[in-house]
Amino acid sequence: MYLLSSSSLQSLKVENDGLCSVVYDLLGNLEIQLWLGELFLIQDRKGYLGPGGLHDEGAHSNCTGGAAGYVDQLVLGKPHMYAHPTCAKVYDSKVPYDPEGILGALTSILMVQLGVAAGRIIITFKEHHERVIRWLIWGTVCGLIAGILCGWRKEDGLIPVNKNLWSLSYVFTTACFAFCLLSFFYAIIDWLHHWSGNPIRYAGMNAIVLYVGHEICGGLLPWSWSPVGHYHMQYFNMNIWGTSLWIFTAYLLHRKKIYVSV
Repeated sequence: MYLLSSSSLQSLKVENDGLCSVVYDLLGNLEIQLWLGELFLIQDRKGYLGPGGLHDEGAHSNCTGGAAGYVDQLVLGKPHMYAHPTCAKVYDSKVPYDPEGILGALTSILMVQLGVAAGRIIITFKEHHERVIRWLIWGTVCGLIAGILCGWRKEDGLIPVNKNLWSLSYVFTTACFAFCLLSFFYAIIDWLHHWSGNPIRYAGMNAIVLYVGHEICGGLLPWSWSPVGHYHMQYFNMNIWGTSLWIFTAYLLHRKKIYVSV
């Protein structure tokens, strides 16, 4: 018979507490989303979950956001909702819709819980391999849940991947990539010391400055411009250039020992 030390028992308790909190939040979010789906089926027999407007030949022009939009209209009212959603640019939607509405806030809480779980692993386990193994397990589980919810398709399944709706499948898809990328960068930077993390580390040291600066100057030269011909590669190159400029800005701030935090 093997006896666990008090530190091992404490680590197991902390990890189990983090897992339980995520599971409870997941079940609560899933129950709410399924209930809202049933509620919207009463209003729209086809249970439409798309952008409305001209999508699907205008068959659901006033159903932007599906259940999420419907609940926001009931609780917040159209005058208090975002009047220019991103889907309006593509589908000419006329109905106000807020991507950060009530339903999106609930799934955002779940994403925060997953981030807390990653942090608990750092605090609880001291060995590098213990941390990386657990992050990879979390990433695998999140990826499997996301695949099951969306039916392993981009725009299908029980709960499709949708950033504007901040759907459960979207949360678990991004969490899967986040856990895997965290494992990769932690391994090569903190564990194996193959890379110092620069120049990306400079951006992390002044994230608030870069965020505010991008919000103010994101549409101005030299960070961005209107490409000649609207092709994905042109936008990609423009955004790579803009990101590089902000990283260079962070490097200059680091050289001057200027750091802004809240």
